[in-house]
Amino acid sequence: MLYDEEKLVAHFADAPDDICLNDIDLTRVPRHISCIMDGNGRWATSRGLARTEGHKAGIVALREVITTAVRLGVDVLSAYAFSTENWGRPQHEVNVLMHLFAKTFIDELPLLKRENVRVVFLGDISALPKKTRDVFERGLAECADHTGMTLALAVNYGARAEITRAVRQIALDAAAGKIDPAAIDDDMVASHLYTAGLPDPELVIRTSGELRLSNYLLWQVAYSEFYVTDTYWPDFDRWGLADAILAYQGRDRRFGGLSKTEEA
Repeated sequence: MLYDEEKLVAHFADAPDDICLNDIDLTRVPRHISCIMDGNGRWATSRGLARTEGHKAGIVALREVITTAVRLGVDVLSAYAFSTENWGRPQHEVNVLMHLFAKTFIDELPLLKRENVRVVFLGDISALPKKTRDVFERGLAECADHTGMTLALAVNYGARAEITRAVRQIALDAAAGKIDPAAIDDDMVASHLYTAGLPDPELVIRTSGELRLSNYLLWQVAYSEFYVTDTYWPDFDRWGLADAILAYQGRDRRFGGLSKTEEA
């Protein structure tokens, strides 16, 4: 995706000593960056705050990462906001999260419109509380004709449920004679996932230092590069994203083949 060089340079002004914009090869920025936004609760607890305050701070971090991704010309930014397992958290925390989701979408609509960001949801939003769902549907409608970066928010999402849903839909089509079972391949499965039409993530970032996927995009990340930082999500910013991209650009992506040095 194209980027505005003037806005990009301004966004990365006042860089810390250990990184600058010139370090990044802008021709090799990942098309799709995905973030597992982890550590909001621990960030708050470490400061003597309620866990819900960490979620509020996490929204601020997401806003900066969205803007930074747009400035860098990223095609797709996806973020793991609420998993199917998160319903098991204390009810008060779940209620706050649902309110935050709705309020944030309304508050951030001017940003999304200004930056021409298209929004899609990954997950079953039909199961969300009506007020939250109504706000999401309104926001989707208002961003539907945007042609810039796609922001894919995983809400009430679980990868196993996603794959099961895809398999069920394909099985029903096969039973109805709509498709030949022999024609079922990777592309057909991918077309039945929530991410249909989006490129697979090239870079997956997980904050807070945890070394697991947490039931996130299990099909799509088969060949993604992973970047894990001990930084809690509320402290993750444009410079953290730049560090992740630099790490990605230093990787040798082989896709099961030989490295460039081995080929030589």
